[in-house]
Formats: sequence, C-alpha cells, structure tokens
Amino acid sequence: MGDRWSVEVDRGVCIGSGMCVNHAPDGFRLDSARQSHPVEGEADANERVLAAAEGCPVEAITLTLADTGEVVFPPEE
Repeated sequence: MGDRWSVEVDRGVCIGSGMCVNHAPDGFRLDSARQSHPVEGEADANERVLAAAEGCPVEAITLTLADTGEVVFPPEE
C-alpha cells in the first residue's frame, strides 16, 4: 500500500484562484465563496494533488503524511 496524505487548505489564505481544481479536479472543490477545500481529508499520494499544492499561488495547501504527520508540502525551510 502506498502513502496517504492529509490534505488541508488554509481558507484564510486561499484566494480562490482555482488552480487546485485545474490540477486535481477530483481532489479539490471551490465553494460558493470561491474558497477551496479538499474533497476528502486524506488522499492517496499522487502527482495531481502534489501539482495542485505546488501550483497554489499563495501556498494555501498543506500535504502531510497521514500516518506520521511529516510535512510533504510546502517544503520546510
């Protein structure tokens, strides 16, 4: 079995660009206020969700390993 990621969107940072939905339409939705949220709180590790996080212009998406809490994105500085 592969890694699972916890997927979180900081709605206080999200600007509603929709880039996450473009990269991973099965993983993210915009609500009526154009705020992003993950479809599920956890997802199998995959390139589409990572591309969505990397493509967010304000880095509102955080990915962590579901079993350990280790940060996958954004990279820790």
